Amino acid sequence: MRNVKFPPYRRAAAWLAAGVMSGALAVPTLALAASIPPGVMLAPNQVLIRNNGSEVETLDPNLAETVPAHAILMDLFEGLTANDNHGGTVPGVAEKWEQKDPTTWIFHLRKNAKWSNGETVTAGDFVYGMQRLVDPRTASSYASTYGGFLVNGTDIIAGRKPATALGVKAIDAVTLEIKTPYPVPFLPDVMANGNLGPINKAGVEKYGVNWTKPGNLVSNGAYMLKTWQVNDRIVVVKNPQYWDAANVQLTQITFLPIESEDADVKMFQSGSEDWEYQLPPGAYPRLKQDYPKDIRNTPMLGLRYFTFNMQDPLLKDVRVRQALSMVVDREVLAQHVTASGETPAYGLIVKGMKGADVGNYDWAAWPMAKRVATAKQLLAAAGVKPGTQLHIAMNTSDFNKRMSIFLASEWKSKLGLDAQIDSMEFKVLLRQRHAGQFQVARNGWIADYNDASAFLTLVQCGSEQNDSHGCDPKADALMLQASQSNDPALRQKLQTQAAQLAMANYPILPLMQYTAARLVKPYVGGYTNDNPLDRFRGKDLYIIKH
Repeated sequence: MRNVKFPPYRRAAAWLAAGVMSGALAVPTLALAASIPPGVMLAPNQVLIRNNGSEVETLDPNLAETVPAHAILMDLFEGLTANDNHGGTVPGVAEKWEQKDPTTWIFHLRKNAKWSNGETVTAGDFVYGMQRLVDPRTASSYASTYGGFLVNGTDIIAGRKPATALGVKAIDAVTLEIKTPYPVPFLPDVMANGNLGPINKAGVEKYGVNWTKPGNLVSNGAYMLKTWQVNDRIVVVKNPQYWDAANVQLTQITFLPIESEDADVKMFQSGSEDWEYQLPPGAYPRLKQDYPKDIRNTPMLGLRYFTFNMQDPLLKDVRVRQALSMVVDREVLAQHVTASGETPAYGLIVKGMKGADVGNYDWAAWPMAKRVATAKQLLAAAGVKPGTQLHIAMNTSDFNKRMSIFLASEWKSKLGLDAQIDSMEFKVLLRQRHAGQFQVARNGWIADYNDASAFLTLVQCGSEQNDSHGCDPKADALMLQASQSNDPALRQKLQTQAAQLAMANYPILPLMQYTAARLVKPYVGGYTNDNPLDRFRGKDLYIIKH
């Protein structure tokens, strides 16, 4: 996904650390509405049109796995906590919470939280949503990612225990108890993710697989689903039942699924949209000069990478994967090929991430000639000859196409390999990655919370997010040991070692750390340049008179 990044997050972590030390943590209700500076005049028409990057795979919170899907679900649903427009963790349906002991949390829900049909949101709705997430019958790609944070979650996912055994209990209608199998000091941050939010059980049971369609979807966020025209647009409108509706300014948001960055920019230039999703590769310097008031570029806790299929006959040999990674010149890619303000990456953990150190391969500092010579030796030892063909799978996008062409060129010119590029829709790529029907596949990950465990799930044994289909039991053992530690320094050391050990197997090819480089009209109030999660709720935004 997202996939998911620090001043706001540092504040959240400070609150959490204080709670761990004292044994209790109470978070008061905060002012959560859009913050409109004094003297700013609002436009009479509070309507926003933003490009969302691609068609979404689903609007079912338990099944959603992509950034585009979660961008919409943040407006349709609200969890116990939420992320504001600075990336900080703020109260959502829960107005406050406390930590009774290292593994027990109590969340107190707002009594005025309602579903879009007017019914009250209860603690039982969260119990149902989380149980549904880990239920094997749901087949959520995020089950193990979040289920591991909840008592019995792993056993439920594996089919060893019923979903009702999950460590989530409604003490009463407005009080929810959550038990974790080990200390999770950042649990309120985790609970901001839509996969762990409430689900309206009556709606699911009444409509079945059609419960997320317009007219059927019962949501509890600041917005309701109005229309969903596949490959055209999704429109959400203000939810009058939302507990903070009086302070929500935008009355309607349209999400466009445009994948072509060039088409996206043209839409922005013509005035057909207010929010462009991603700049075309190489366009950042020019557009920064042409649109100085509209250009935005925010560093993110995210990684652009390609996944190696470790079960593929050619790529199952670690020497082949290492050779392919060694010869890719990340500096040339970032500075001259994509040229979107991103920085090269050689490891799993990105800069700004808490809970582990940024790691690089030793050969990253070698001259390219030495890297190429070593890579050739590795391929020869693995029995791979020049002219060997391999396939790169990518979803349709100018940016992804340019990255894929660059990889193919590097492997051809430096190693003599014949790399073919297979382009497909994003939903098709997701299915092929999960099914292992690829050799090398375009991938990307944006952290769901600021801790290294959010990235370790990409290489964890059995994780639905581990598209490489590889497993390092020793790295997994270190991850488990880290999760059970209440010592921040030891936990960071263990997670750093786990990342280094897992990456020694070359399951992925890290390329660049994400930045959110895009064009946004200056009249879109509430958009900030200090949001490393790149999550923007409609309730935090407004249109300035222009």
